[in-house]
Amino acid sequence: MNTTTKMILCKLNSPTMGISMQSMHSYFLKKSLHTSAVCHKIQAGRYKKSVKGDKSLTYEMAMRPEAIAHTKSWNSWNTSNLVGGLRPSETAVDDEFIRRFVTGTWHNLFLSEIIIKRQHNLIRVAGIVHRGIPARKMYFLIGYTEELLSYWLQCPLKLELQTVDDRKDVVFKYI
Repeated sequence: MNTTTKMILCKLNSPTMGISMQSMHSYFLKKSLHTSAVCHKIQAGRYKKSVKGDKSLTYEMAMRPEAIAHTKSWNSWNTSNLVGGLRPSETAVDDEFIRRFVTGTWHNLFLSEIIIKRQHNLIRVAGIVHRGIPARKMYFLIGYTEELLSYWLQCPLKLELQTVDDRKDVVFKYI
């Protein structure tokens, strides 16, 4: 017990207050010590089951978070996070910028995760796209995305897209 706590207890222990030293000491111990049961609940990266079992998951979404590098791959491939790697924080910010730009430009058309692969000076962005717009607009969006991101990131960027007719083609399982 530190001196400040002792001084407070001595003042409170006076006959006019009517509080004993023991009750005050146990009061401080109860207030400063918090205990709770250990909770081994792992929820991050998992999807809730729906009541009807009609929630669709893609292959990437269906894999457990602890299965990364076994049955699931990383969404960003780069070597800047290795020991002695160059620009680790800038690479992470660039990847997030690419994902947000592509998601906004290709609004509601990407059906899978956006995979970013870096090789030397080239950035390749891959994904599965819904064939919901005419081919002319899709080619425009590909050129628009490649040109702007290449200009902003100061390195060549290549989109590698696969198209599907129906959104149900990418469903791996229902939960």
